[in-house]
Amino acid sequence: QVQLEESGGGLVQPGGSLRLSCAASGDNFNVYTMGWFRQPPGKEREFVAAITSGGVTYYADSVKGRFTISRDTAKNTVYLHMSSLKPEDTAIYYCARRPLRGGVYYYTASYDYWGQGTQVTVSS
Repeated sequence: QVQLEESGGGLVQPGGSLRLSCAASGDNFNVYTMGWFRQPPGKEREFVAAITSGGVTYYADSVKGRFTISRDTAKNTVYLHMSSLKPEDTAIYYCARRPLRGGVYYYTASYDYWGQGTQVTVSS
């Protein structure tokens, strides 16, 4: 069984930076696209970023230039480096795995395993 566990969330001031981690276990992490999604309070889950097994990255327009997704193959871990954080970035952030032939990278339905989420709050 695949398990994903996010960590690194917390309270940060506007303009600050934070790094989220997602540790994967239970399967061959290296062959899958990994994604980050977020769910603001009272809203539906939305795409943030994704990275393929080959290192190709994708970002939502709202985070381009501020967030960076990366992965460490040896550690089976994917990261989301966030900078210039804004209050509207406040959300629960989820890590997810996209299977081979899993569909469009920015669709939540394209991913088959999800972590429990980690809270990010951007506030003074």
